[in-house]
Amino acid sequence: MTPDLLSAGAQRHAAALARAAASGTGGSGGRSASYGRLLGAEVDFTHGVALYLDELTVSFDGFKALNALSLSLDVGELRCVIGPNGAGKTTLMDCITGKTRPDSGRASFGSTLDLLRMSEAQIATVGIGRKFQKPTVYERLTVLENLELSLAGDRRVRHLLRARLDGAQAARLDELMTLIQLRTEAHRSAGLLSHGQKQWLEIGMLLAQDPKLLLLDEPVAGMTDDETARTAELLLGLAGRHTLMVVEHDMHFVATLAAGHRKVTVLHEGRVLAEGPLAQVQADERVVEVYLGR
Repeated sequence: MTPDLLSAGAQRHAAALARAAASGTGGSGGRSASYGRLLGAEVDFTHGVALYLDELTVSFDGFKALNALSLSLDVGELRCVIGPNGAGKTTLMDCITGKTRPDSGRASFGSTLDLLRMSEAQIATVGIGRKFQKPTVYERLTVLENLELSLAGDRRVRHLLRARLDGAQAARLDELMTLIQLRTEAHRSAGLLSHGQKQWLEIGMLLAQDPKLLLLDEPVAGMTDDETARTAELLLGLAGRHTLMVVEHDMHFVATLAAGHRKVTVLHEGRVLAEGPLAQVQADERVVEVYLGR
């Protein structure tokens, strides 16, 4: 998720709610009132499912990037998604976050929110955060300032840089810096951090918004072995408290995350080719043929 989207999501959502309160439309923008209620509703995870995708299809000039793809994630699950280039992994995340609209299918967040009826900024406000492969942080600001600007609530830059943190906010920032192992770098400019540290900072910026679902695109690409191991430790610690979808090509990293019989999903040609514990997936002849090799 880019810094611009972090800010725009909160501002647009607040503006929409203000307009809804003034007009009595429920924030529907002229559409049915049920749309506004949908956006304002709390995410309902009582059925244990965080994300439900049903037969999503996306075509680009006749090429099916997603071909009737169906997938679900349980609340608190850590799911690795693997597959060859062009399998549909990025398009899958694009659909979940509203960047790409599918031609057909369904996408639900919990049992109450229809993601296909929401904008990209609205999706960002209801608890879905995305981290792209290349870290996107405010390089001229310190680690602490980056995290401060990402705290849930009013993210207007001038307001936050002027505001004094209350005790709870200060404690939360300290907790985040400890979690992402950047507490000693709190007052260092983000632009001076290593590649791996920038990745951790962006994860911390997402966590500052208290997301329920985190989408991470190749989080360890370009990292050293030590940074990769620390990232695995971080993500394993987040599982259970958050639901995570991790797209990755580093199979050693995937094996670390998938330990304990966690499911791994393999995509190929826009569809789910195989799914199950890593050992089961690795033994699947179709997966060996199209991705793992012999």
